[in-house]
Amino acid sequence: MPTMAAWEIAAPGPIASRPLRRADRPVPVPARGEILLRVRACAVCRTDLHIAEGDLEPHRSPIVPGHQIVGEVAGVGSDVDGFALGDRAGMAWLRSTCGQCRYCRRGSENLCWDSRYTGWDADGGYAQYAAAPAAYAYQLPEGYPDDQVAPLLCAGIIGYRALKRCDLPDGGALGIYGFGASAHLTLQIAVAQGARVHVRTRSAAAQRLALELGAASAGEPDEPLPEALDAGIVFAPAGPVVPVALAALGRGGVLSVAGVHLSDIPSLNYERQLFGERDLRSVTANTREDGREFLALAARHRLAVAVQPYPFGEADQALADLAGGRVDGVAVLTQ
Repeated sequence: MPTMAAWEIAAPGPIASRPLRRADRPVPVPARGEILLRVRACAVCRTDLHIAEGDLEPHRSPIVPGHQIVGEVAGVGSDVDGFALGDRAGMAWLRSTCGQCRYCRRGSENLCWDSRYTGWDADGGYAQYAAAPAAYAYQLPEGYPDDQVAPLLCAGIIGYRALKRCDLPDGGALGIYGFGASAHLTLQIAVAQGARVHVRTRSAAAQRLALELGAASAGEPDEPLPEALDAGIVFAPAGPVVPVALAALGRGGVLSVAGVHLSDIPSLNYERQLFGERDLRSVTANTREDGREFLALAARHRLAVAVQPYPFGEADQALADLAGGRVDGVAVLTQ
């Protein structure tokens, strides 16, 4: 049986303990309804870090992380439509749903109790090959090289989901808190749709990038805003940011929290932070329709994707650099 190089997590722990380890594994055989991807690029996500450090309870051990996979179709299982050998295809976080529950039937498959996720429930893209359910894989927009299209598959899609959840009105004012992989893509979509975007982040380099990408203002998280916000998105995995962002909303404003993991939120003052019909909403994964909508937008509006490439053999360093705040843009493993 042919083998491949991969990185796997067997014992989650602090990133300093190097929970990501090299391994040789059999090359997956695509099952019915699956395609086999020869991985060309896989973006590194903060969710990978949460899995590696145990912030998210392990669903499978050992597990190959990585869910922003760009690859060439190298194998096709039975009953596959839409993909052929040699095609470029992408695989994202949402891997499967039951299709039968009330959430799936009403178009909210991201809430399915039986949902499964790439790099958490099944092996992902920190490997030379990865198997992917064809029904959950994506056709990718032209004009983006592999390393730049990879971040669109989670950072982009989840950011777009968060933007939809905050109900930003046409021409409205949007606040973005934290400015990393998802935020720098979401900013560009919001600006393209006519929004005024105010970015709040502690990183001076991120503030400069936000302004270059079209932000109306950029500053520290507690710096006063030039106007009341119609909507806001918290990308930083820091609960104390939530009350600050809520207080910046105007009446009827909506704040969405984009992360899969968030530190504890301090107590809220009802009159100052919620009264006036302000809403606080979470974001849970995404639907395939979210992914298709976002990738279509990315095809129409050529997004500037800030990436920091790493050779496949340095996946552990890429994850450590992400944990240490040493990544400018999105870390991407390339092969």
